[in-house]
Amino acid sequence: MTSIFDRKFVRHTMAVALPIMIQNGITNFVNMLDNIMVGRVGTDPMTGVSIVNTLLFVWNLCVFGGLSGIGIFTAQYCGKGDHEGVRWTFRLQLIVAVVLAAAGLAVFIFHGEQLIGLYLQEDNGGGSPELTLQAAAAYLAVMCVGFLPFAVTQAYYSVIRAHEETVAPMVASFIAVGVNLLGNYILIFGKFGAPALGVVGAAAATVVARFTELFFIVIWAHTHTEKMPFIVGAFRSLYVPKALTMACIQKGAPLLANEALWSGGQAMLTQCYSVRGLSVVSAFNISQTLGNVFNVAFIAMGSATAIIMGQRLGEWGETRAKELKTEAWKLTFFSVLLCVVSAMLMAAVSGLFPLIYRTTDEIRHLASGLICIAAVIMPVHAFNNAAYFIIRSGGKTFVTFLFDSCFCWIASIPTAFFLAHYTKVPILALYAAVSSVELIKVAIGSILINKGIWIKDITVSGIDF
Repeated sequence: MTSIFDRKFVRHTMAVALPIMIQNGITNFVNMLDNIMVGRVGTDPMTGVSIVNTLLFVWNLCVFGGLSGIGIFTAQYCGKGDHEGVRWTFRLQLIVAVVLAAAGLAVFIFHGEQLIGLYLQEDNGGGSPELTLQAAAAYLAVMCVGFLPFAVTQAYYSVIRAHEETVAPMVASFIAVGVNLLGNYILIFGKFGAPALGVVGAAAATVVARFTELFFIVIWAHTHTEKMPFIVGAFRSLYVPKALTMACIQKGAPLLANEALWSGGQAMLTQCYSVRGLSVVSAFNISQTLGNVFNVAFIAMGSATAIIMGQRLGEWGETRAKELKTEAWKLTFFSVLLCVVSAMLMAAVSGLFPLIYRTTDEIRHLASGLICIAAVIMPVHAFNNAAYFIIRSGGKTFVTFLFDSCFCWIASIPTAFFLAHYTKVPILALYAAVSSVELIKVAIGSILINKGIWIKDITVSGIDF
């Protein structure tokens, strides 16, 4: 196998991954600052925002999953230089984005408070369930306004990144996070004569940032037609060939189901952990806030892997299977290597980061332990994430459904549910036990990559589950 340190490979991979990494890193860093600002208001607002963000994470990944099936075709059309094919997939992604935004609004408007209530278990140090519910409901009501701009922005990003243009989305995110950070400072604490709105101010700043991000990326795409030729004539009609629509539905439905079930599974895991009390929910909020910053390495590498392998399949076809497998393993090992470094840095600050929050010593101690466990398991997540995107790049969406969300519901959730409800295992040991289940997926992912069942040019070979 060619060394993963081959200059050409590293240069090309980082050219795709680094802007995504920077974009996600800056976004998550600002989200961390947002979280800290809310955390300075008090434990109840921090916990309420954390619960809502856990629920919104499910919807966010539904948007990602709904667009991803179409994105497989987009990447392969880009590899072929078929601009009309890209134009069709872009239209379809916009339609799906609007539908998912409407569906998300319906769920959270009519059932938001009931969903929040699933996480409210009183303990002796985690805060008040009533005040937490009040903060969470106020935050969610404003966040719903940002659903449509978020979904449409993701549709633009998907097609733009498929052209290996990752700088423009990065710049859009920079602008958005700047607006968000300034808005949070002004609206949460009431600076420059503005009222101190607390969690409502945090949500309002996020919504304004999402509209700003959408306006920027739309203007950029429509003024850079030489880089984005698909945009010329994209809105002359909503026409998409029926055969392509059906193919995208067949490929995309398992991905949408996968993201919905997987993210729902993560919410279910959090709910299992919340049985131990609101203090645990607060500690997980602190841990996951820091984890989101350090996870950008394997998240960005996942996106890069999807783009690179999709283009390779479109460009090379199915005849160069050995080279495709080599490329897949190089991308996987490179992702794991980056995450080893990231995990070491995350563990190094595990004792310091919780001190920033205005909360109890118990919650800080729990958060520190959770951060260390998350750092240890991070390279495992990196491997599994890379395997997921490699398998998905060839359109094996049903296989990824089994590999990802089904595994979560069959293995991880039953483990968490049993330990949370039928034992008195301390939360740190419980979290470590559930996280270690991911090691099984490493073995499964290795087999699937080696077998090469994902090596399919779906723009030629059509539907093949």
